[in-house]
Amino acid sequence: MKPKSHYDIVIVGSGLGGLVSAVILAKEGYSVCVLEKNQQYGGNLQTFVRDKSIFDTGVHYVGSLDKGQNLYQYFNFLGIMDELALKKMDEDGFDAITFDDDEVEYKYAQGYEKFIKNLVKDFPEEEIAIQAYCNKIKETCDKFPLYRLKLGRPYADGVFKLQIRTFLESITDNKRLQAVLAGTNFLYAGDGYKTPFYVHSLSVNSYIQSAYRCLNGGSQITKLLIRRLLEAGGEVYKYHEAIKFEFEEDKISSVICENGNEIKGDLFISNIDPKLTLKLIDDGKLRKSYINRIENIESTIAAFSLYIVLKPGCFKYLNKNYYHFKSVDAVWNGQQYTQESWPENYMLSMGIKKNNDEYGDNMTIMTYMRYEEVEPWEQTFNTVANKNERGQTYEEFKKEKAEKIIVELEKKFPNIRDCIQETYTSSPLSYRDYIATNRGSMYGYAKDVNKSMQSFISPKTKIENLLFTGQCLNMHGILGVTIGAVVTCSEILGQEFLLDKIIAANKPSKSKKA
Repeated sequence: MKPKSHYDIVIVGSGLGGLVSAVILAKEGYSVCVLEKNQQYGGNLQTFVRDKSIFDTGVHYVGSLDKGQNLYQYFNFLGIMDELALKKMDEDGFDAITFDDDEVEYKYAQGYEKFIKNLVKDFPEEEIAIQAYCNKIKETCDKFPLYRLKLGRPYADGVFKLQIRTFLESITDNKRLQAVLAGTNFLYAGDGYKTPFYVHSLSVNSYIQSAYRCLNGGSQITKLLIRRLLEAGGEVYKYHEAIKFEFEEDKISSVICENGNEIKGDLFISNIDPKLTLKLIDDGKLRKSYINRIENIESTIAAFSLYIVLKPGCFKYLNKNYYHFKSVDAVWNGQQYTQESWPENYMLSMGIKKNNDEYGDNMTIMTYMRYEEVEPWEQTFNTVANKNERGQTYEEFKKEKAEKIIVELEKKFPNIRDCIQETYTSSPLSYRDYIATNRGSMYGYAKDVNKSMQSFISPKTKIENLLFTGQCLNMHGILGVTIGAVVTCSEILGQEFLLDKIIAANKPSKSKKA
């Protein structure tokens, strides 16, 4: 099937933000078309299969999906909640923070009451600090109305100025507790004296509310959204890489794809990195000051991932994630690693198949990697749609890095090497090529308390009929990007109108009450 010659709305990129926007707008009667350059839809929701084992690219767990919680309500409105196949993670410890020099597993429990109780067992002198930490998270989340499904913009009363590390130091002198409370900062590539506390709060709060794994991978979210999109009359096309926007005077008239197709529209939404979006626009269409501002926003660090296929019946399934650090200091300094000290930290997450609870099928280990490390191979490009080898030296580089991670894993899981059936890896170049992020950045643009407005991207661009959506816009993560799509669609539909629809979709119907 070929795209039509003209749509009301053309969306470039089929990541979560693009698909959520597409479903919302198609439901409202707009003719919508989504264009994807790769073989697989979904951006960070993509999965891949190795040795019959399903791996997630970016979604290792999802928060706030208990009935009535915020992501549950958004997904319910989109019509995908009831069909998701989920496994609730360990309620007494869905995340474990661990250190080389300490045998204790510091566990994050689901629900604030249990979360506090658990940590007070490990830090009996610190109950007041732990309570203060939880109160501050809830208070901070309240300042983001859409996070609570309320009208309005974030309240700016100092919420953008408070640093995560400064706050933790203000409530306790205990360095290990500070490190434990900041231990999941891999979720947002946190940098202690730069990252705002609100980024930490919005990331961590949703998992404390409830934490789930997607059975057989997060790509089911993509499939369900596409199903809803098609049902609403929308269209989606892969192998359609946007290479240029065509203009009529000051407005975009069409997008030209690499395969030669030209797709015309009234309104365009870019779900790809704003820095990459600018490359589709001819010189002179945007002011230099606007281009420079976006070009100069710092992107978050990239990642290196090791994917392990486990031998059947060998390694027990862990219904939690591990955030491991070589030392307390590595919680804050993991991004400043040296070649000798790498990896200073890692996140370990296990995949799970339906009907298999006892033994693990696979595991993914992610750690930081600066893009400079893969710059020697920067000119190569490799995806399923565009198969290219990066060469022997690249393969050796990845093999050496994988071995270093396995050595670190053996400290915690001495039998791990015996349970490995096969290993695969991805580098910042894989993320760049598959997810279309700037320099393989994990989470879009870095938020910095010292330059709080500098990394702020509005959904409205300086081109009248071009909007942004995606992880660079509002917040990254499943919840952040979903809310970001609501922010983008509010520019078209009006926030009050859209929020009323979301709330109405979550009210029990009279027939159910009866």
